[in-house]
Amino acid sequence: MNTPKQKTAKVKICGITRVQDAEKALALGVDAIGLNFWPGTPRCIEIDKARDIASLAKGRALIIGVFVDASREEILRLYEEIGLDEVQLHGSETPEFLSSLKLPAYKVVGVGKGEDEKALHRRCRQYPGTKLLLDTKVRGAMPGGTGARFDWSLAVKIAKERELILAGGLTAENVREAIELVEPAWVDTASGVEVGTPGTKDFEKMRAFVEAARGISAPLV
Repeated sequence: MNTPKQKTAKVKICGITRVQDAEKALALGVDAIGLNFWPGTPRCIEIDKARDIASLAKGRALIIGVFVDASREEILRLYEEIGLDEVQLHGSETPEFLSSLKLPAYKVVGVGKGEDEKALHRRCRQYPGTKLLLDTKVRGAMPGGTGARFDWSLAVKIAKERELILAGGLTAENVREAIELVEPAWVDTASGVEVGTPGTKDFEKMRAFVEAARGISAPLV
């Protein structure tokens, strides 16, 4: 009797602000690193550090630049200057703005409490491209990195239509449940692998998250 293959997802660690944390994430074999360029978050990275991390990660993991309602000019400048692989739009950007970038870019769609499933699907379908990220929308809070989760059942159908990146309150303790239910292509965490100061990652938490996401029982590194 064949044992069902365990579901897995690629891993993105977002909101990295320190080179040493990037080194540890890369040693664990993460698939993408998120660098946040929005000044409104404590996870906003300095440009010099972003360059250093991008240089370290190039060819080993995707380097994702996270922007919130930035100008087209700023996004294009940092895309070239840092050497980003993809751009994540986490603000109120329109489908037309996303298309105008003509870059490997995708939109984050926030999912609020009591979200209507059909309305959510309509919003998601407005945005072009293969990838899409769903994150928890908390009234009065930052656009992301809140550590709050949403109703994952709302994402199941979307994950069948798009290369879905699932975010919002994911930790080593619940990411396996999320993957089994939603079957996203990616899982994304920021606060879920931190201890104390936002942007400061914890190696053991990162390792546990990666192991859980990949169904690994033997410890990594």
